[in-house]
Amino acid sequence: MVTLIHTLSDHKDDVSCCAFSSQCLATCSLDKTVRVYSLNDFTELPYLPLKGHTYAVHCCCFSPSGHVLASCSTDGTAVVWGSGDGHVLAVLLQPSRSPVRVCRFSPDSSRLLAGAADGSLVLWNTQSFTLYRSGNVKDGSLVACAFSPNGNFFVTGSSCGDLTIWDDKTRCLYNEKAHDLGVTCCDISSQPISGGERGFRYFQMASCGQDNQIKLWLIWFEDFLGVKLRCKCTLSGHSAPVLACAFSYDGQMLVSGSVDKCVIIHETSTGITLHTLSQHTRYVTTCAFAPHSPLLATTSMDKTVNIWQFDLEQRCAGYAVENESKVAVEDWSEDHVSAWLCAQDLVDFVELFKMNNIDGKELLNLTKESLTNELKIESLGLRNKLLKKIEELRMKLMPVPIPDEFLCPITRELMKDPVIAADGYSYEKEAMENWLSSNRRSSPMTNLPLPSLLLTPNRTLKMAITGWQERQQH
Repeated sequence: MVTLIHTLSDHKDDVSCCAFSSQCLATCSLDKTVRVYSLNDFTELPYLPLKGHTYAVHCCCFSPSGHVLASCSTDGTAVVWGSGDGHVLAVLLQPSRSPVRVCRFSPDSSRLLAGAADGSLVLWNTQSFTLYRSGNVKDGSLVACAFSPNGNFFVTGSSCGDLTIWDDKTRCLYNEKAHDLGVTCCDISSQPISGGERGFRYFQMASCGQDNQIKLWLIWFEDFLGVKLRCKCTLSGHSAPVLACAFSYDGQMLVSGSVDKCVIIHETSTGITLHTLSQHTRYVTTCAFAPHSPLLATTSMDKTVNIWQFDLEQRCAGYAVENESKVAVEDWSEDHVSAWLCAQDLVDFVELFKMNNIDGKELLNLTKESLTNELKIESLGLRNKLLKKIEELRMKLMPVPIPDEFLCPITRELMKDPVIAADGYSYEKEAMENWLSSNRRSSPMTNLPLPSLLLTPNRTLKMAITGWQERQQH
């Protein structure tokens, strides 16, 4: 369950971005200001708002320690602030003086990346506040960026639809057309995933765009072959351009916000929708998860910031809860299967399964013979690993037999209101009352006369049945 716990309405124009530290939430707006709130009670810090930009502020971000805050603006600058007192530490002017659309700190806080409308990107040294490296995307404006967890590379997204991977010296390592109508946002999960027998370490990335799509990607490095990028799956749900996406701290959820005014929370392992939030009245511009608490912030052109609280325990493998309905493995699409393979360290099978149109039903019907003869998987170790994972899915789908002592001896159905009769056996109350009302005075179990017609509630058995039912729901 996701609950709206607070709405911030201090900005006078569209709220363009938000960012969490461990203790604060920062927001920025087209009203030229940056505001910072305490996570304890969502009150604004006393030195606010921060007024240093002369035009609209497009993006804000905290350093990993939370001690420094950066913001960037149409005025062509990235401003670095001390988050403790709001003091300006540096005003960094983009060499081209082009409007700066996005900024991000490297994981070690030593660099600040600033990307501009003319496609230029700059890495600033945050110790000396001097230019460290610069570059340019191939085409279009630079509108999105994200660092890898280890800081060895970063990714940029352009208004022409390209995703570009750069090393920490701003050398272009890889470029791919990702969204036909332009990229709007990208994020890299802070939790890498291992790559099975081949031993690769995969970085999981999300991107979204004007094509209404959200894509999950895998990035990895191979000796002598360089960096590789593979689309893991495409997530659906939005009916208009998607403007924002962000991973939860543990990488298990992805949130997206759209021109359709909706916020969708996806489960990354399966790609299915966990929650849809529709409280904003205009375009959703950004979304951000708090790093170490169950909080989510969403911003909008309706000039508000919504703070949500959610329960991480509602997610379970193979199913997603939305409006109290369940989506079973049998109903998985091919993209769901691809996401599941990646979550099981079986990413090498993604392309093979897509080529063979393996959806949830097909997945559950795979056998040793079909893996060998139809899918041509030669490695015995990989076949056995895959079969083991599929068998685990099948076991989850098998109905758990009801313990015999929970069944009414008369109806052979699960008891809701068990009672103890004079013969010492427990029955469903309604069934036993019907038995007695038909002038039967014998035990349904022994056929011997009942010494008494008294029925006593069996509260211990009722509690045991309730507990068993609850366990089956998890």
